[in-house]
Amino acid sequence: MTAHTSGDAKASLWPWLAWALALLIADQFTKTLILDHYQLGDATHITGFFNIVRAHNTGAAFSFLADAGGWQRWAFTAFGVAATLFILWQLRQHPGQRLFSFALSSILGGAVGNVVDRLMHGYVVDFLDFHAAGWHFPAFNLADSAITVGAACLILDELLRVRHAR
Repeated sequence: MTAHTSGDAKASLWPWLAWALALLIADQFTKTLILDHYQLGDATHITGFFNIVRAHNTGAAFSFLADAGGWQRWAFTAFGVAATLFILWQLRQHPGQRLFSFALSSILGGAVGNVVDRLMHGYVVDFLDFHAAGWHFPAFNLADSAITVGAACLILDELLRVRHAR
């Protein structure tokens, strides 16, 4: 069985949905802690390269389109809903492809976490702030981390599939 074959015919969709749900719960729990204990702009120094902050992102990754006037909230929400539906369809088609399904369910949990934020608050709550020598990487959250890990796993899955096809 390759990284991209159909795998076990009896494979279930439920473990992948459970993983996405666990990520969603962890994401929303951490964001609730930040909203309950920090005001916008507050920060706690943790190490010489890491802070916990409260930041609001009305845009997409790296605050892309954050100052677009409000329409982006609904555009990014619609994109998240469409991605969710596509991912659910793909997970139903390929539950036995473990790496592929892990990647998609990680993206699913993160995407839904950020959609929930947009619907509830009108922005995504970010709180992880890495920095060095005065430079700060844009703040992000657990949902963003899950999406990033999922995207990396999709790339790895494809590389393994192509490698095996040779």
